[in-house]
Amino acid sequence: MLLLEGSQVPAEGILSELILIHTMLREDLASCRELAQQVTNGADVEHVKVAVGDLQSASPLWQLRINCLRHCFFVHGHHNAEDAHIFPAVRAADPEQMNPVVDKLEADHRKVSALLDEVEASAQQLTEGDGPSRPALAEALRRLSEHLLEHLDYEEKALAPVLSQWTAWPDF
Repeated sequence: MLLLEGSQVPAEGILSELILIHTMLREDLASCRELAQQVTNGADVEHVKVAVGDLQSASPLWQLRINCLRHCFFVHGHHNAEDAHIFPAVRAADPEQMNPVVDKLEADHRKVSALLDEVEASAQQLTEGDGPSRPALAEALRRLSEHLLEHLDYEEKALAPVLSQWTAWPDF
């Protein structure tokens, strides 16, 4: 369920939408972590390509034909939308309480962006054999997963007091 600007939904629907998107991201990260472990253990490039193909049909994001690099693009876009649209409205809803929360979330987005760039660069350099591209990709995915999962948990909890009060998306 993706909502459009100005759509009317129950208050819990807005928070539920955020959690739904985060759940899909968590599922994809779990698949990426498993694939990273296989890469580290020496899976051949053809197996990696097949595994990425399997990811394309295994989750909602991948069903949209988003491969590993496109997943990174999606996360970038999701965070850019939050930064540009959701966070200003959250700040306006309760500046005293939410300004420090949004400051942290925006800083997290910058860190996640850098980690996504590392994953993209490592994925593009993946080669057959035991070269340095394998451990680099596995480590980049591990760091991304660790930080992004922590960020998603914090964001859901920290934004819940505001998002659960909204009955419609604010006018952006």
